[in-house]
Amino acid sequence: MRELPWPAKIYLVAVVAVAAGLIGRGLIFSEHLGQDEWPTLLVLALLFLVCESVPTLLNVQSAAMSVSFSAALAAVVLVGSVGAALVGATAVLSVRPGLPPHKRLFNGAQFAICGYAAGWVFESLGGHRTIVSDHRFADLLGPFTGAAAVFVPLNFVLFAVMLSLAGQLRTEEVPLRGLAQFFISYLGYATFGLLIAGLWATVQSISAVLVLLPLFIARWAFGQYLAQQRSYDATIAALCQAVETKDYYTRGHCTRVSAASTMIAQEIGMGPERMRAIGYAGMLHDVGKLGVPTKVLQKEGGLTEEELAAIQLHPMRGLEIVRGIDFLDEAFAGIMHHHERQDGRGYPMGLAGDEIPEFARVIAVADAFDSMTSDRAYRKAKSIEEAVAELRKGAGTQFDPDMVGAFIRAVDRRGWDPPGKVAAPKADEVVETVAKDHDDPTSPIEVVSER
Repeated sequence: MRELPWPAKIYLVAVVAVAAGLIGRGLIFSEHLGQDEWPTLLVLALLFLVCESVPTLLNVQSAAMSVSFSAALAAVVLVGSVGAALVGATAVLSVRPGLPPHKRLFNGAQFAICGYAAGWVFESLGGHRTIVSDHRFADLLGPFTGAAAVFVPLNFVLFAVMLSLAGQLRTEEVPLRGLAQFFISYLGYATFGLLIAGLWATVQSISAVLVLLPLFIARWAFGQYLAQQRSYDATIAALCQAVETKDYYTRGHCTRVSAASTMIAQEIGMGPERMRAIGYAGMLHDVGKLGVPTKVLQKEGGLTEEELAAIQLHPMRGLEIVRGIDFLDEAFAGIMHHHERQDGRGYPMGLAGDEIPEFARVIAVADAFDSMTSDRAYRKAKSIEEAVAELRKGAGTQFDPDMVGAFIRAVDRRGWDPPGKVAAPKADEVVETVAKDHDDPTSPIEVVSER
């Protein structure tokens, strides 16, 4: 717990105190579990604990999720709000290796709060434990839906606040436009809780065993999806690193262009799948430079027409390099056309206006902005204000005005962290430095006669 910031520690203590208070109040003043309900609670707690001990890791640092909440929702129906809180509290006993005590405490407390709140909603909507024993399953649907609709968002909010206070999640990292899809999928998994409750009336404790299989299939599906995404990210990162070995001063450029492109995509309302694709496109927009001779990239002064052609072909070479990577999808268009211009004077195909794919218009703005706000071998970084002024100046000729406006709004609202001053390379480090950054709109390519 020592590594937690003070706000996170205070929040942890508050969540644990609220959970303990709700359970204590329920046991003492409002509800007592009957002797026949304790075996049910123990079976559900065991099911919850098994699922909680084998979670799926998330793409957020030190975070994981499981489908154990299905057992907690079944407890809402079968043993009431206090029983559901007790089932959730068993998360402190998780056998997940390497889980520190403060995380165990928080997990148990927040699940207890969610279980109690869901149980209260269930009872407020007319739900009662006798519904199952009376086989009135139709009467379960409304109250159970209400309970799940409270449990899932509350669980997310409590978890997200802790990550934010602990510095492991920034607001801009939360995919706001994907939350609806996230909640719908979670509510779908919540129906396993209804399945457990329904089976309980016929086969009782065996229902836990029957439901374990689909629960673990769901967990496996979560894990496979995230493993696939990590594999994709590793592939992109390897290609990006290969590109940046061409120039010491552009290290981190691909990542920043990806981040800036995603900011624009969020601002103009792209969906989560397209946002992921444009993030990939931003990472790989310059992959074609692997096919450009280093001596051309490093040449000082003007370029011959042949050398200029080599530079202008790099988007096409990039497409050739990544063409076989199926998951890139729409990212191909961004890689191929990010050097086109609104006035039709760009390359490689001289497209103009709306002929230029949307991904390419987004990346063009992100690419130029990061270029201008980064140190280069031939000049110091421009300030954010200077770079924004250059984007405005080029809107309508070089850049899509809508994308420029979207990016400026995003920067005004969320800010931008420039890469900072580039440290001098170590004495024993082999460094290749590009003489001129051809993505910099303030430093146009010069062409010299070959005579």
